[in-house]
Amino acid sequence: MHADRERRLARLERMANTLDTKFRLPLVGIPVGWDSILGLVPGIGDLVTVGPGAWTIIEGHRLGARKRALARMTLNTGIDAVLGGIPLIGDAFDVFFKSHRRNVALLRRDLAERDLVHQCESKNAVHA
Repeated sequence: MHADRERRLARLERMANTLDTKFRLPLVGIPVGWDSILGLVPGIGDLVTVGPGAWTIIEGHRLGARKRALARMTLNTGIDAVLGGIPLIGDAFDVFFKSHRRNVALLRRDLAERDLVHQCESKNAVHA
C-alpha cells in the first residue's frame, strides 16, 4: 500500500516540478515552470493549469487526505487561478506562489501526520 502511495506522490511531485520549477530565469536564476510560461497567454494559460491542480486534489482525496488539507489545496489552486489570471500582476504572482508544489508538500505532510496518528492509535489499542 505504501509503495503505491509513494509512486502516486512521486508522480504528483514530478508534475508539480514541471509546472512550477522546470526552468530557471536567465540572469536571476528564479525557478519557473510551465504554469508561469502558459500564464503569459491571456485567458487560456491559467485555465489550462487548473486541471493538474484539480488532479492533485482528487489524488489527495483518493490517498486519504483529511478534509482540511483538501480544502487548503483547493484554496491554493483557486488563488493561483484567480490571481494568476490578472494580466502582468498574475504573471509575477505565478513565478513566486508555486501552488502545485505547495499542494504536493501539503498532501505529503497531511498523509504523514495521518500515519503517525494511526500508529499511535494502534500502539494504544495493543496496550489497552
